[in-house]
Amino acid sequence: MDTEFLKSEILRLKKEKNAVILGHYYQRDEIQELSDYIGDSLALAQRAQQCENDIIVFCGVHFMAETAKILNPTRKVLLPDMEASCSLAESCSAAEFSKFKAEHPDHMVISYVNCTAEIKALSDLICTSGNAEKLVRALPENQKIIFAPDKNLGGYINSVTGRNMLLWNGVCMVHDAMKAEEFLKLKVAHPDAAIIAHPECNSALLKVADFVGSTKAMLNYIKDSGKQKFIVATEPGILYEMRKQCPDKEYLTVASDKSCNCSDCSYMKLNTLEKLYKCLCDESPEITMSDELIEKAKKPIIRMLDMSRELGIIK
Repeated sequence: MDTEFLKSEILRLKKEKNAVILGHYYQRDEIQELSDYIGDSLALAQRAQQCENDIIVFCGVHFMAETAKILNPTRKVLLPDMEASCSLAESCSAAEFSKFKAEHPDHMVISYVNCTAEIKALSDLICTSGNAEKLVRALPENQKIIFAPDKNLGGYINSVTGRNMLLWNGVCMVHDAMKAEEFLKLKVAHPDAAIIAHPECNSALLKVADFVGSTKAMLNYIKDSGKQKFIVATEPGILYEMRKQCPDKEYLTVASDKSCNCSDCSYMKLNTLEKLYKCLCDESPEITMSDELIEKAKKPIIRMLDMSRELGIIK
């Protein structure tokens, strides 16, 4: 279908059906362009909680749409492609994690928002890459913690807080595959550039980064930095917003060859304009789950949002 036709029809249907489109920073440029709100996991979780539209269309991956449904159980939540999963979420099955949790009954469970509703339901507190450090620091030092499912983010939080959280052995395949050596080569070629990395990256890459932070923190960093050039170690969908907010600055990424989009999240890129259009037309695929699961998964998310407000992370 023609791109302009799809865009106009999406806008028409959105208005006609009182729908809101939430888009993650890693979505295709054209999806971000049409989204009512763009953000990282924390911002979109907050927006989902505040939403009053009849329909929420979540342009992201499955666990994000689940979170929106958990926070808005009476509203219809749609995901343009139900196959848009997450390698990190898939690395932690509820059955295996439940057994792991039972082996450490004196530990509280903090789970990164990049997990399934079932894992959220087994957790005491949810976090995002943007608030994890502050949430962990706010807990008593003698509190034993299991951190799931991302061992890279958990390891980074351990390193900056001095904690010794017990880490589930899961990773984001895209971020974990990024190699420090390749970024250092780029740094040698561009010594005036700052390496900025997402904490889902492996520890070797994080050690050579000039700045480590969530997608939102990266955006704030480039706006506040006096530097004009940045080597970006995260999913390249973020470049759309970076160029939008700071068009005068230069952004570099690493790929194994010029034709390779190896740092793209294939799941994030499953959502397309055509799928978004069909999703609004048919009001499908729809996120559904039991009331019991929603209630259990909601508690640690609300605790995260409440703590984030208390700590001044969000208003």
